[in-house]
Amino acid sequence: MEYVNPIVWFEIYVNDMERATKFYETVLDVKLESIPSPTDDPMEMRSFPGDMEKHGCNGALVKMEGFDVGKNGTIIYFASKDCTTEENRIEKAGGKVIRPKMAIGEHGFITLFTDTEGNMIGLHSMD
Repeated sequence: MEYVNPIVWFEIYVNDMERATKFYETVLDVKLESIPSPTDDPMEMRSFPGDMEKHGCNGALVKMEGFDVGKNGTIIYFASKDCTTEENRIEKAGGKVIRPKMAIGEHGFITLFTDTEGNMIGLHSMD
């Protein structure tokens, strides 16, 4: 099977759901929604806005016993019209800018930051 966008879901593990939700809602200017756990495992989930019926990627913040946060090697990049917009909200929301907006050649620009839980996250824009 060939995929146009191979990533279909992501999870950002958190220790403090309220703090992490406030951070992402502030930085990305979105509203996260509580969603039920898809398994019998006790977990709390808050979904980013998206259309699960469309091709592409959506995901959620997840709080689940036994999953460490902030020590992963995977970076998720959120789409942006201009990385600077969200970058300017990061530290005010409790995160830390690790790499301010930088050019990545013909592929646009990225910003790297850590969230309130210590996870490394990226922003990507063409401008």
